[in-house]
Amino acid sequence: MLLASAASLLIGASAHAAGLTVGFSQIGSESGWRAAETSVTKQQAEKRGVDLKFADAQQKQENQIKAIRGFIAQGVDAIFVAPVVATGWEAVLTEAKEANIPVFLLDRGIDGPEDLYTTMVASDQVLEGKVAGQWLVKEQAGKDCNVVELQGTTGSSPAINRKKGFEEAIAGTSSIKIIRSQTGDFTRAKGKEVMEGFLKAENGGKNICALYAHNDDMAVGAIQAIKEAGLKPGTDIKVVSIDAVPDIFKALAAGEANATVELTPNMAGPAFDALEKLKKDGTVPPKTIITESKLYTQADDPMKVYEEKKGLGY
Repeated sequence: MLLASAASLLIGASAHAAGLTVGFSQIGSESGWRAAETSVTKQQAEKRGVDLKFADAQQKQENQIKAIRGFIAQGVDAIFVAPVVATGWEAVLTEAKEANIPVFLLDRGIDGPEDLYTTMVASDQVLEGKVAGQWLVKEQAGKDCNVVELQGTTGSSPAINRKKGFEEAIAGTSSIKIIRSQTGDFTRAKGKEVMEGFLKAENGGKNICALYAHNDDMAVGAIQAIKEAGLKPGTDIKVVSIDAVPDIFKALAAGEANATVELTPNMAGPAFDALEKLKKDGTVPPKTIITESKLYTQADDPMKVYEEKKGLGY
């Protein structure tokens, strides 16, 4: 179903965007999901006949601002940007607005006036965290659980919102509490490093019931740390994370992860659809276009899902 859905999204692309030039400022490639978003965006542009100008910011906001100013100088028809952090965008996006270039935010929001961008295509990041938290509440069924949290990049909207949603979900029960929380910067290496610190600080991990990671890549790194500490991830320490990248389904199949909340990498499809309508007849899209997410557990035939997802650019 996932492959069929992805294929229909690509094949069904209209020709209205043909001849347009779009600048895309991507955060970088800090995770498998991010790589898939880049791959799907390029596929969408190619299918629609869009000249996509791609810029990799390597996780630095200053690189994104420089790229956006470059796109403005080139006179592109639109700018897509996945903002690395939520703040500090008013000056450069005002420049884009003054140049009459519509800006589309992909998968992350900004703190700033809404008139600086045309629309934001994103998941409900608070809901993602809430779904992860609700799963753990149900899984624990009233039993005590000390949670360690691997946060995403400090100041980024996913890190802020996924934390908020999870905390809202566990707020109704006194049996589940977050005992340690630190950024793993959305990367496997940092996730492993921080998890090693958590394990050492909590009696070799014996005080930890569950890990909540803001993305799967950090979870995969943490799983390695848990194994190296002589514990069984998924059993001794439950693992719940967000994104639903292929490698987490391997971990689910192996019993080393317990749940993941899906974040679709196809943010560009809805953005291109909105751009086409805007250019065709001036139709202004809603300020936020919400994509669908889904909870996966070990019961969802994880290797089947892995096979379906692995060709999407992760």
